[in-house]
Amino acid sequence: MEQQDGARVSAAYLRFAEDEVRDKSPLYGEVLRGAASDPEVIGFLLTLPREKRQPNLFLAAARHLFGTPAGWDQLRRCVLQDKGALRAVMLARSTQTNEPGRCAALLPVLAGLPEPLALLEVGASAGLCLLPDFYGYDYGRTILRPEAPRSTPPVFPCTINAATPVPARPPRVVWRAGLDLNPVDLSVPGEVDWLEALIWPEQTDRLARLRAAIKIAAEQKPRLMKGDLRTDLAALAREAPKDATLVIFHTAVLAYVSSAAEREEFARSAALLCDFWIANEMPQVFPDIARRAGREGSRGSFLLSVNGTPMAWADPHGAWLDTIGAAPSQLASYGNRR
Repeated sequence: MEQQDGARVSAAYLRFAEDEVRDKSPLYGEVLRGAASDPEVIGFLLTLPREKRQPNLFLAAARHLFGTPAGWDQLRRCVLQDKGALRAVMLARSTQTNEPGRCAALLPVLAGLPEPLALLEVGASAGLCLLPDFYGYDYGRTILRPEAPRSTPPVFPCTINAATPVPARPPRVVWRAGLDLNPVDLSVPGEVDWLEALIWPEQTDRLARLRAAIKIAAEQKPRLMKGDLRTDLAALAREAPKDATLVIFHTAVLAYVSSAAEREEFARSAALLCDFWIANEMPQVFPDIARRAGREGSRGSFLLSVNGTPMAWADPHGAWLDTIGAAPSQLASYGNRR
């Protein structure tokens, strides 16, 4: 059994190297391939609970603890010399990659919904994706900026296809709240350090945009509630103003709910609680939705859907958007009734 588990972990690390970090982080590609082929490191990972063996958690925890390595050999020495400390960090932390660049993929959908909007994010982490109207966006043919920003906003680049309409302005948001098992408190320096450790080493522009988004979130202080998406969503949703369009959304969250039945139950309940339910997840999270997409996305891409209707393939960090579904102007017909 242990041999089978080790093979699965090794395959997961190789898959992450190929699907996620390829062309984005040569250093992490080297590290992941090294870890995948190292019996001692795989043995260390097998001492952790299954949900704590994730490649991104291993990478961030090691970098948070040991700094950015020069290469796999250096990181391997650090890991094997201080397994106890690394184990403690990996048990205490979760990935919570609060990537505000994902707002660039969400914005064309959000801007097509009836205003004003009430936003409820599931798996909100530090709440950075609850502030899409405070950021700027570069869609190539158009640069969109927030109205009267107090701080210099980050500008998220997003390559779009011809089927993706560019919003004329950010949507009007009148209420926003987030739900997370462990919300991130940006007033704690260690928490900010952890979010920065989750950015891959070569992505200096992405790090600069994250820091700008953190500054805005520290000013705006979006409401974050500690709770479980399976049991606490309904109570928070009921607090949204009735005269606003309630949007429940999540991105890169439901993969951490291992039970397919629980994911489907969440989808049913979320759709009943709001006017629009937006999921931006790996296609295998909701395979029935993925089968309706008509064509497959590129390797490692997310599938963006609205109320179960596939809308677009998206880069996991919002760097590109390939619209396949209805135009945002048609989204009103997909709405639920609360």
